[in-house]
Amino acid sequence: MKLAFIGLGVMGYPMAGFLQKSGHDVVVYNRTTEKAVNWCNEYGGHHAITPAAAADNAEIVFCCVGNDDDLREVTIGENGVLQSMTANTILCDHTTASADVARELAGICNGKSIGFLDAPVSGGQAGAENGVLTIMVGGEQGVFESVRPVLGAYARCAELIGDVGAGQLAKMVNQICIAGVVQGLAEGVHFAKQANLDVAKVIEVISKGAAQSWQMENRYHAMIDNEYEFGFAIDWMRKDLGIALDEARSNQSKLPVTALVDQFYGDVQDMGGNRWDTSSLHARLTKQK
Repeated sequence: MKLAFIGLGVMGYPMAGFLQKSGHDVVVYNRTTEKAVNWCNEYGGHHAITPAAAADNAEIVFCCVGNDDDLREVTIGENGVLQSMTANTILCDHTTASADVARELAGICNGKSIGFLDAPVSGGQAGAENGVLTIMVGGEQGVFESVRPVLGAYARCAELIGDVGAGQLAKMVNQICIAGVVQGLAEGVHFAKQANLDVAKVIEVISKGAAQSWQMENRYHAMIDNEYEFGFAIDWMRKDLGIALDEARSNQSKLPVTALVDQFYGDVQDMGGNRWDTSSLHARLTKQK
């Protein structure tokens, strides 16, 4: 298929690469042109100087950018993809954004007879690089079924959750759950250290029981070694939690733990850890600088 991919960050770069390696004809756009050139040198394909140029003649356009404003810029902006997309094409957005912007874009796409899916991903940089992401999708069943085989290039699971916006709401649930789990793991590792236990041995044992989690198996080493210069940055996690907390105020959900952990991440930012991995909640407990 003729595809366009907008946004070559730590997630988008390998995702677009999997599409090209799967045999599709991919045109990419990135705000920093050098990265788009590097992508073409690594995977083949082509790059364009504007989102609109990238989307020209594309059957499906994928976006994976930073936030609501970035998404609006590359879609409905002066040089956005919707300036060149035509009827019966599909816009699939992988950005973690608000449900409101998903519905806004869906309304605009509907007026142009363009299909729209909000399809945020989970699995982090490692999941993107290994092609094993989980994708939560909102939109129409028929549009989803058209895109689903293509998503298989970089996803091990892609499921339609509900109408437009449902994908973003499901991603909020994902981030809410992660926040509490990481804080619990950080406190457990801190406690084990203070108790002079062999932390690695403790984790090896309890990860075989009810305490097991992806975070435990993949992030406890970072906490033991106090090494956080990798992974999903706190700045992005706070953006995601902010979206969830805003939605909670709207739908009257009570998220006391999420709100507290969001404040804890603010403390880590004050320590200079804006780009540290989210497992750096442990650094706050040890006051590591």
